[in-house]
Amino acid sequence: MRRFNPKWFDDEYHDWLEYSVSKDAAYCLYCYLFKDNNIHQGGGDVFSSIGFKNWHKKNSFDKHRSSGIHNESKKKCQDLRQQRFIQSSFERQSSQLKHEYWIRLTASVNVVRLLITQGLAFRGHDESKSSLSRGNFLQTLSWYAKVCDNIHDYVLEHAPQNDQMTSPMIQKDIVTACKIETTKTIIKELNGDYFALLVDESFDTSRKEQMAIVLRYVDRMRFVMERLIDVVHVQNTSASSLKSAIVNLLAQHSLSLSYVRGQCYDGASNMQVEINGLKMLIKQESRSAHSFHCFAHQLQLTLVAVSKKCLQVGELVVLVSNILNILGSSFKRMDEF
Repeated sequence: MRRFNPKWFDDEYHDWLEYSVSKDAAYCLYCYLFKDNNIHQGGGDVFSSIGFKNWHKKNSFDKHRSSGIHNESKKKCQDLRQQRFIQSSFERQSSQLKHEYWIRLTASVNVVRLLITQGLAFRGHDESKSSLSRGNFLQTLSWYAKVCDNIHDYVLEHAPQNDQMTSPMIQKDIVTACKIETTKTIIKELNGDYFALLVDESFDTSRKEQMAIVLRYVDRMRFVMERLIDVVHVQNTSASSLKSAIVNLLAQHSLSLSYVRGQCYDGASNMQVEINGLKMLIKQESRSAHSFHCFAHQLQLTLVAVSKKCLQVGELVVLVSNILNILGSSFKRMDEF
């Protein structure tokens, strides 16, 4: 035999024997792909790198097939095929899990968006399964699952215990994501144009001082818009601290005080004082940032001042207040009037 015989592919060597036409040599597929440092032992490199050409010594195929080097390489190949099968099974299972996860997440996001739009509370006093009122979030999600067959089999009791997407932390994360996307839309609507700042601070029910920051600007349709951009917790209400909080917030959205063309605050001394008040600190950064006293606060101060100066006005305010309290405390009186 002076050349390679194609009939050898039909023999017991068919699963590993390969032939190179250009080199006129035979190779072992297993040893060629999975050769290691020990491949040179026992002539294993002949079938892995050099190539077998002694066609008249067909018994060399049998010797190689029974060698330890060949069997080790064959086992590595079988292990790899088994790993690929397991990996493909995991990928198919993972795709299904991802699909179910996406359905649960979408349902929770839709419920959160509804509650945010309506300004409703999320949590309930008793959210246990035996409770008749588990809070707006869980109750709305339960109703959503009943009327929508696409999510019924994937949410709440049908979901895995560790992946229900209903925990308070998940709710808070979704609300935070909604806040981020809403802020992005506001900044995009502002389009890098000039704006005015409306700032006020007050403490919440937990006795923490919170500062609300509103942007007032003209959009592309030439409508005047007022958008709440954030509520920032401040530990110090001094003018410098408030300014730092405002600058940091604007910097997060690639804005600066140089684009401020107006300021609106109440009459607090840390806001309106002419030396180191917040309005003067911002005006040092932007000379065109003209300050205005909040008109609602001016109206309140005017009523208080007039009530103190004119007894008749004070008595009128007290009388109107008493009438409203009396009418509002009785549904029968409300029906009559």
